[in-house]
Order: sequence, then C-alpha cells, then structure tokens
Amino acid sequence: MGNLKHSGKVALVTGGNSGIGFATAKRFAEEGARVYVTGRRQLELDAAVERIGPNAIGVRGDVTSGEDLDRLYEQIRTKGDRLDILFANAGSGTFATLEQVSERHFDDIFGLNVKALLFTVQKALPLLKDGSTVILNASITATQGTEAFGVYSASKAAVRSFARTWAVELKSRQIRVNAISPGVVPTEGYSAPGTLAFSPSQLQAFIEEMATRIPRGRVGSPDEIAKAVSFLASDDSSFVNGFNLVVDGGMTQI
Repeated sequence: MGNLKHSGKVALVTGGNSGIGFATAKRFAEEGARVYVTGRRQLELDAAVERIGPNAIGVRGDVTSGEDLDRLYEQIRTKGDRLDILFANAGSGTFATLEQVSERHFDDIFGLNVKALLFTVQKALPLLKDGSTVILNASITATQGTEAFGVYSASKAAVRSFARTWAVELKSRQIRVNAISPGVVPTEGYSAPGTLAFSPSQLQAFIEEMATRIPRGRVGSPDEIAKAVSFLASDDSSFVNGFNLVVDGGMTQI
C-alpha cells in the first residue's frame, strides 16, 4: 500500500495537470488523499486525472478568474468535502530585462503568481479545516538576482512574504502556511509557448550549464519537489510554520 501519510485527507492542487503540480497531486493520491486538481485545458486535465488515478478529481478553471475560483470551491463544497491541504502551485514566468518589461508582462506575471494565489487562498478559507495546511509555490529566484527575470523574481518574493504573514493571521485556526522554493527543475513549462519557451537544444544547454552550479551535480525532478511538499503537508512537519523550504540541490546554499 505504500506510505499513506495523507490517508483520509482532502487536498487541492492548483495547476496540477503538469510539472510540479501534477507530480504533487500524484504523490498526494498515492499517499491516501482525495485530490482536486485544477487546470485551464480540459484535455490535459483529463489526461492528468487519468494518470493520477481514482483518487483524483479534475476541475477545469483559470485561477486568475474569481468566478472560476468560486465555481471550484462550490464544487468541492457540493461534494461534501473540506480541505486538509491546499497547494497553491499555479504560476508562470517569462524572461524580460528591465528595458523590455511592458505593463502587459508585469500584469500577467503578478496577476497569476501574486493576485491569483492570494485569492486562491482567501476564497479557500471557509473550506479549510482548522489545523489544515497551506503550501505556496515560491522559487529560489525570490532571493537571487537572475538576469531578465526581475518581474518573476519579485512576484515570488511576494509569495514568500505571504507565507510569513498568513502564518500569523491564521494562527487562531491552527492553519500552518509554508512556502516551497524549487531550484532548477525542468518541466513542460520550460518549453511551452508563453513561458520560458526553450527549444530542445536551448533546454539541454541550460540544464548542462545549471548542473555545473549545483552541488548535487544535476538538476532536480518534479517528484523531488513533490516529496518536499508532501512533507510540509504532513504531520511530520507539525511544528514547521511560516517557513520557506528550499529544494535546489544546494545551489543557493554555497
């Protein structure tokens, strides 16, 4: 049966049809949770739910839409569920130097990574059980100066700040709030149009270059991040709160 550390729990993973979100939703399901998964594209969402298995429920929607968030939480409520775990994972980024940044670039990134994340958590509050746990997907770029990644990095610094603030604001309900900061973890988002948009050769060169900067000597995998999120969602981390767990193979620690 494996490790059923989340047996009987109900989890929500936003942006769970690919990458880190998918790997985490799959791990939650394998560890006994019923998992709600969101995604914007129905075909990809259906395929993800099929791969995760019978413990997964897909809800199509865009987290930047307040109406879609309301519909998501109404569906969870209608099924008689309340949330033990919320992984606010949905996010994205593209390159732009200071000279290149446009209002559209700024609004798109802050709209998804900051505004949508905030309202994802706010609108979940009535469904979050007392003693539940919230994990926010941040990034090592929040504390690094990464060329042409200024807006994305600033958005992830805001996410890190939210974890501290909300850990205090939700203390009366014993809801823990932590952030996870992945390092270099190639996913579908590295190559997709409208994101980093690496070509196959560019991605391979990027991976090889990054590996030289990481003490582990390689980049990470989505499941390695999922394991860390599962830890933050579990009773194993019951005294961890307001924390930012960096999972980057040591890249920012040297």
